[in-house]
Amino acid sequence: MTDWMQLVGGGVLLYFGAEWFVGGASALALALRIPQILIGLTVVAYGTSAPEVVVGIEAASAGHGDLALANVIGSNIANVGLILGVAVLIKPARVHQGLRGRELPVLMGCLAFLPLLLIDGKISRWEVAGLLLTALGYTIWMVREARSASSLASVEAAVSAAGAAADAAGAPEAKKGGSARGALLASVGLLLLVVGGSLFVDGSVAVARTLGLSDQLVGLTIVAVGTSLPELATSIVAALRGHSDLAVGNVVGSNIFNVLVCLGAAALAGPVGAPLASVALDLVALTVMTILLGIVIRAPRTISRVEGGSLLALYVAFMVAVVTRG
Repeated sequence: MTDWMQLVGGGVLLYFGAEWFVGGASALALALRIPQILIGLTVVAYGTSAPEVVVGIEAASAGHGDLALANVIGSNIANVGLILGVAVLIKPARVHQGLRGRELPVLMGCLAFLPLLLIDGKISRWEVAGLLLTALGYTIWMVREARSASSLASVEAAVSAAGAAADAAGAPEAKKGGSARGALLASVGLLLLVVGGSLFVDGSVAVARTLGLSDQLVGLTIVAVGTSLPELATSIVAALRGHSDLAVGNVVGSNIFNVLVCLGAAALAGPVGAPLASVALDLVALTVMTILLGIVIRAPRTISRVEGGSLLALYVAFMVAVVTRG
């Protein structure tokens, strides 16, 4: 199998694996009568970021910690510029009031914490423990806070959009088979994620060496976009159904999850890090995109298509700058 075939094949498996996993796990949770708000805040929110976790673990365990780090940074930039930008262009998104007071401060804290992790060029074991414990505490707090009727309605729409995205990815309809089919579908999805992640990392590293590119460059571009496909698919489906506001919460939650869990899990599997100077420009780009995200969700309002187009244009400019830099 050629390097490019590995890369493309792994990306396809990651996409289908994530969609099948989320669809199956959601159906299983519903069959077990788990409250839908918990499904939306955990299975759906975290499941679409499963490719980043799998690829990060695969990369770190194979000794490509800089690729795992670049994937987190690149995915977070893609979430804001590509995913939110496209969703808002399809349909302007409404910002919910709770987002500013609940998720936004956590997101900004993660942004500030990221360069501190890299002062010594690597993420230590105690820093890994801090990331994962913070993720656990944040999830518990988020579930406790999101009990209002408006939050429940938003979560129900998120679960519905995730199911539609799974259907679009060719997943068998898990609801008809109850818990057994949901469990089987989630298991198959997880298997596809693991196999796809291994192929995707091996292919991306091989392609980077063939083209004379760094792992960091590939992680910021090809790998970041590839692992963000499930979020992009879910956000597009939601926007087409008139729920583009789900993309806002999905982007914020995914960016928090990427820093706390994806980075933490990858560093648990192997050394992760890079000299701070080598990722300084990328962190600046991430900071700019995150601040712009904070501005557009600063209050309950509607994000316009002009703002969405601006975010997408900035993402394209970032990609051009990264590729030009080499």
